[in-house]
Amino acid sequence: MYSEKVMDHFNHPRNVGEMENPSGVGTVGNAKCGDIMRMYLDIDDNGIIQEAKFKTFGCGAAVATSSMATELVKGKTIQEALEVTNKAVMEALDGLPPVKVHCSLLAEEAIHAALWDYAEKNGIKIEGLERPVNDISEKEEEEEY
Repeated sequence: MYSEKVMDHFNHPRNVGEMENPSGVGTVGNAKCGDIMRMYLDIDDNGIIQEAKFKTFGCGAAVATSSMATELVKGKTIQEALEVTNKAVMEALDGLPPVKVHCSLLAEEAIHAALWDYAEKNGIKIEGLERPVNDISEKEEEEEY
């Protein structure tokens, strides 16, 4: 059973769409369930996330966790965004069924993948950030579709 917050973010997702000239884009996927999340971040010169958008192909929980993750990182510094864990996403949604916890993990990984892309584009290292495991490069994505 889903919480009211999960249903609200599924039925009325926030920050859906693409972004022109994002500071960073991260695409992650889970082959086991077929969910794919792409997160776009607009980061200003002070390292503050001004805008976050997402596109997700997947179940209702995947859409809800993507929506909540974008809400949680907006207005945060890069370091604060790194601290948005799957647990934080689940808590903000008042929980997920055990079989849907992987969706919150994908949301965390999408944030990290977008930050990784931002760091690579700007030739910087973000303390505590490692390359996401489920990162799907654009080249791989084009081959799949």
